[in-house]
Amino acid sequence: MNSLSLLGRNGRGQYRGNFQGFEFGSCSNATKELSASDLLRSSSRGFYRYWSKVSIGSRKQCQFCIFAKVNKGRKHEYPWPDNLDPNISSEQQLTYLSHFKPLAEKPKPVTLPFEKPLMDLEQKIVEVQTMADETGLDFSDQIGALENKYQQALKDLYTHLTPIQRLAIARHPNRPTVLDHILTITDKWVELHGDRAGYDDPAIVTGLGTIDGKGYMFIGHQKGRNTKENIARNFAMPTPHGYRKALRLMKYADHHGFPIITFVDTPGAFADLKSEELGQGEAIAQNLRTMFGFKVPIVTVVTGEGGSGGALAIACANKLFMLENSAFYVASPEACAAILWKTSQAAPKAAEKLRITAQEHYRLKIADGIIPEPLGGAHADPTWTSQQIKFTIIQAMQELTAMDTEELLRHRRNKFRLIGGFQEGIPVEPERKRSMKQADVNTLATDLESEIENLKKKILEKTGPPDLLTSQAIEKLRQEVDKDMTEAFIAMGLQGKLESVKLELSKLPDAPNQPLNRGLQERVDDMVQEFNSKLSRPGAYLGLKTKLEKLKMVNRLVELKEKRERLKAEINEKIPAEVKAKMQLLKEAQEKLREGGELDEHLVDEAKRVKEELESVLKAANLEIVGTTNRKSMDVAAELQHGMGKMKEEIDRDIERAVNAAGVGPEIEQLKAEVAKGSSPEHVRKTAAEIKEKILAALDAEALKEKAENGRC
Repeated sequence: MNSLSLLGRNGRGQYRGNFQGFEFGSCSNATKELSASDLLRSSSRGFYRYWSKVSIGSRKQCQFCIFAKVNKGRKHEYPWPDNLDPNISSEQQLTYLSHFKPLAEKPKPVTLPFEKPLMDLEQKIVEVQTMADETGLDFSDQIGALENKYQQALKDLYTHLTPIQRLAIARHPNRPTVLDHILTITDKWVELHGDRAGYDDPAIVTGLGTIDGKGYMFIGHQKGRNTKENIARNFAMPTPHGYRKALRLMKYADHHGFPIITFVDTPGAFADLKSEELGQGEAIAQNLRTMFGFKVPIVTVVTGEGGSGGALAIACANKLFMLENSAFYVASPEACAAILWKTSQAAPKAAEKLRITAQEHYRLKIADGIIPEPLGGAHADPTWTSQQIKFTIIQAMQELTAMDTEELLRHRRNKFRLIGGFQEGIPVEPERKRSMKQADVNTLATDLESEIENLKKKILEKTGPPDLLTSQAIEKLRQEVDKDMTEAFIAMGLQGKLESVKLELSKLPDAPNQPLNRGLQERVDDMVQEFNSKLSRPGAYLGLKTKLEKLKMVNRLVELKEKRERLKAEINEKIPAEVKAKMQLLKEAQEKLREGGELDEHLVDEAKRVKEELESVLKAANLEIVGTTNRKSMDVAAELQHGMGKMKEEIDRDIERAVNAAGVGPEIEQLKAEVAKGSSPEHVRKTAAEIKEKILAALDAEALKEKAENGRC
């Protein structure tokens, strides 16, 4: 296409303006009329000048000169250039059909936060190597040892990554994109565009390609390799047009018998107003429903992050594979943390709870395999990673193509029906008990109450030095409360206020019992009041509330124990030595009486006198005597409890012998397995009744009855 530009001037200065797409101006000494043929007259320079006369009204004429230059438009070199080498193969010619070209500049290296210590170590090794080269000294052995240690540290780091660290690698800016993998693993590749409804969404790429001579339909989310590409690709967040384009090409592949390979790498579907108006949810739902009916094999590879339904819309496959550092989630850890803990800073905790990693998905049988990555992530060696993906796809396709159509469809349905524990052919109970949130809270409260009772018994029963286990348990409880309090402050958005108050307190002089200034005291009171207000909301921070109650109870019990010890020490100080000696004699007499000895009347009188003396000492210590107890009854109760325990053990042994004699041990184990699988209650009750009858038949009921009667006596 050619363009024409016009410029005019006069002697009094230049005037520019737009008149029907031309620039014009006035000039003197015009000689003839302007015609189009004159303007298009050839010129060696491509520059045209023409003089003309224009009448303005009836009173005045204006003469002007037109300068025109025609610029030839540059021919677009798409899809093929003019000087295409005729000797190149057809596979190489197909590369001209793709807008995806190699980057002009190599991406800058990006260091993730958890990688910085290793990067610093690598930099120091390089500096030592440089110094050795400059000085001419030979430190190759030492440098080699350092490099070996560095590689071992790198291996240890990437072997024990946390979920949030793996997610950071999955989101790495230099991580290879879907088109990078496709162009590496395919022999031929041509991209297909459009949803046939007016738009081609660049966030999803589709096309036909061959691997080892066999054709496949490729579909995947495409991220950008830099900021400009990410904006153009909408950061791999598809609109409804993208999902409809993917569905159109999947139907095309199903019609022509091409196996489908999909790549997932998206934060999720684009959730703007326009996408919702165009039916984002409906487009995803159509993909989910239709993919289960395709009669060709489908293999999905998660190369980066897979966000919710936006990822699942092209991932209803027979086989799902995930790269080692990829992630698949229903909600991003940041969004989950913002919902549950009111701050995105709790994303690491949310990532652990969500179980988003490839390892967790493989353990839960959601993913069918994990594709290894090189140390440092897929961006460390993209070609090697792509070859691992190619090898995995070929193996999976060999297995799936061996199935007939019905078996293939059944395989795909069963894969998703098995998620969550459902098993084909086993009836589902109409009423099934489920572990709901309220039940979990009640269980937690029950467990904590039992712990409180155990601590209470240990504290009240202990009379010697402090119990080490009890002290450790109390310290552990305090640490848990401190941790939960910190998390609660973060979730409530009070961390900034707390840090500010801590900073102000650190500036104060270290003096005991020094009152705070009025401003600081008001800030502390306001923060505490806001914290208590948010903590008291129904259903909020139940775990922290329970632990606070537990800690309050423990502190009170510890205080009572300390008070009892102080009181005991004061009483021992005030009791005369003579009374203590008499009390010791009485204890010895009591032991003799317990062993069956005769009671001496002199000792009885002595006991009465010691009791009166002890009461007088206690009254002198301002202590009121409420009453006395008989330790013999306590000892009898303890002996009775011990006897009941022994009797229970004997009865349990008799029942165990009866089970062995009846030979129902395997039946009991089988019944337990059926209960675990979720068998019907009627079947379980019937089987249990049959087992009970066999045990009772082999059990000596009279002997058990006699033991029970003896226990009552």
